Amino acid sequence: QMQLVESGGGLVQAGGSLRLSCVASESIRSFNNMAWYRRAPGNEREFVARISSGGYTGYKDSVKGRFTISRDNAKRSLYLQMNNLKPEGTAVYYCNGGGTDAAPGGLWGQGTLVTVSS
Repeated sequence: QMQLVESGGGLVQAGGSLRLSCVASESIRSFNNMAWYRRAPGNEREFVARISSGGYTGYKDSVKGRFTISRDNAKRSLYLQMNNLKPEGTAVYYCNGGGTDAAPGGLWGQGTLVTVSS
C-alpha cells in the first residue's frame, strides 16, 4: 500500500521558518490534489494548503502570504515552506493525497510536529 512520510518539523521561534517535506512510496502523478493539513492540540484537523497536478494552489486564509506549497512529481514529493511562523501554527502537520477541493483523500502520512515558541 502506498505510504506518505513527512519530515522537517521541529521547534522554531515565532517569526522563523521551516520547510516540510512529504515523500511518497509510489508515484503521485495520479493524484490531482496533494495537500497539507494540521491538527493543533485540542483542535480538529484543519486544511492548510493544497496543490493540483496542474500547479493550482489554495491556502487557509490565515497562512496566505506566509506558506507556500509545492510538489515535485519526479521526486514523488510534496513540500510546504512556512515563513513568519506564529505560535498558533503549533500542530502536527499531515501530508494528504487524493483529495478534492472540498475534502481530504484517504491517504495520510504519520505527521510531523511543528512547535512555534513565542
